[in-house]
Amino acid sequence: MSNRLKSVLSSVSPALGLALAATAAWAEEAAAPAAAAAAPAAPLVVDTGITAWMLTSTALVLLMTIPGLALFYGGMVRKKNLLATMMQSFAITALVTVLWMVAGYSLAFTGEGAFVGGLDRFLLNGLEKGSMAVPNPVPEVVFMMFQMTFAIITPALITGAFADRMKFSSMLVFITLWLLVVYAPICHWVWMLDEKGGAVGFLAKMGVLDFAGGTVVHINAGVAGLVAAIVLGPRKGYGTDNMAPHNLSLSIIGASLLWVGWFGFNAGSAVNADGRAGMAMAVTQIAAAAAALSWMFAEWMLRKKPSALGIISGAVAGLVAITPASGFVDPKGALVIGLVAGVICYWGATGLKHTLKYDDSLDAFGVHGVGGIVGAILTGVFAVEAIGGTAGMLEGNGGQVMTQVYGVLITLVYTGVVSFILLKAIDMVMGLRVTAEEEREGLDLALHGETVH
Repeated sequence: MSNRLKSVLSSVSPALGLALAATAAWAEEAAAPAAAAAAPAAPLVVDTGITAWMLTSTALVLLMTIPGLALFYGGMVRKKNLLATMMQSFAITALVTVLWMVAGYSLAFTGEGAFVGGLDRFLLNGLEKGSMAVPNPVPEVVFMMFQMTFAIITPALITGAFADRMKFSSMLVFITLWLLVVYAPICHWVWMLDEKGGAVGFLAKMGVLDFAGGTVVHINAGVAGLVAAIVLGPRKGYGTDNMAPHNLSLSIIGASLLWVGWFGFNAGSAVNADGRAGMAMAVTQIAAAAAALSWMFAEWMLRKKPSALGIISGAVAGLVAITPASGFVDPKGALVIGLVAGVICYWGATGLKHTLKYDDSLDAFGVHGVGGIVGAILTGVFAVEAIGGTAGMLEGNGGQVMTQVYGVLITLVYTGVVSFILLKAIDMVMGLRVTAEEEREGLDLALHGETVH
C-alpha cells in the first residue's frame, strides 16, 4: 500500500491508520525469514591472508621431504647407499605428485562415502581457478597442493625401514599401490569434510582426533615400514657388521629442515591464520624441544654419552607425537607429550627393535609408528575443549582416550594387512630385494651406476 493512500486514510480515521501501519509492519516481518530462506547462500570468498599462509605452509611441508628427509635418511646410511637413499625421497616426490594429480586427491577428498572418495576430481577434472576448498575460504587448488605434500612425505617415511636392500623398481610399484589403496582411503576416513564442515569419513564420525596426521601419516607409514622390514628380512651383516651412519652432519641438517618444515605441517593444518594455528605452532616447538631433551638424557643415563643422532631422533619423535594433538592441546600438554615421546621412542628404536629382532634400518617404526601411537592416545588425555572443541580425559571426557585407541587399532590393522598383501604380491611377481652381491657392493653403484667419493 502506498504511503499517499495511508496518509489519506489516516486523515479520515487515525485508528484505521494505526491499524494499517501495524499490519504492514507485521507482514514485512513475517516475510523476512521466507525471503532469507529463498535467497541463495552467499558464495564463499577467498581470504587472501589465509591463502598466503597456506601457500607458505605448502612450501614448508614440501621442504620436509626434499631436502629434509632426503638428508636426514641419507646421512644415516652407509656411504655406499647415500645416493640411492636420497634418490628414493626425490623419486617419490615426483611419483606421488603425478599419482595425486591423477587419482589420489579425488579418492581422498571427494565423494560422500565413509570409506573412500570418488573420481569426481580424476585428473583434477573440474578443478578451476575459481574452485573453492569448501568449507575453507581458500582456492581448492591451494588445498590440493597442501595435501599433496602430505601424500609425498608419508610414503617417503616408509623407505627408512627398508633402507639398503629393496629394489628401486619394486619400491616404485609398492609406493604407487600403497598410496592409492592405503594412504588415500585413510586420509578420507580422517579428514574428509562436507560443505558445512561436518565429518564424512568414518573415523572422523567416530570422533577420532587427528589434527595433522598422527594416524594418516605417522602410524600409517610406521606400520607399513615395520611390515616391509619384516617381509624383506634384515640387511646382510645386520648385528655383526658396522652399520653406523656415515655422515651425521647431513642428518643434523635434515632434522633441522624437518623441524622448521613441521610448522607448515601442523600450524598449516588449521587451514586458517588464527589463534589455533598459532597455538599449533607453539605446541609443536615445545614438544619437539622436550622430546629432544628427554631422548638425550635417557641415552646419556643408559649409554653414558649423549649423541647427536640421539638428540635429532628425539626432536623428530616429539614432532611426530605432537602432530595429531597440535590443534587440540595447550603448551602444558605439549610439554608432557614431548617428554613421554622422547623416552618411549628411544625405547622403540633400541630395546623394542632388538627384543623382537627386526631390522628397521633407520627406525621408521621406532620413531614414526611408536611416536604416532603415543601422540594419538595422549591427544585423548590432554585435549582442551577451548582450543579444539573437544575435551580430553583431564577435562572429564575419559571416553576420548578409548576413541583414540580405536582409531589407532583400526589404522594398525588396515595398514598392516594391506601393506603385507601388497609386498607379498610384488615379491611374487618381480621380487622385492636386491641380490646379496648388489647389497654388498652398495645400491649407489649396483642400481644407479653412481657413487660418492
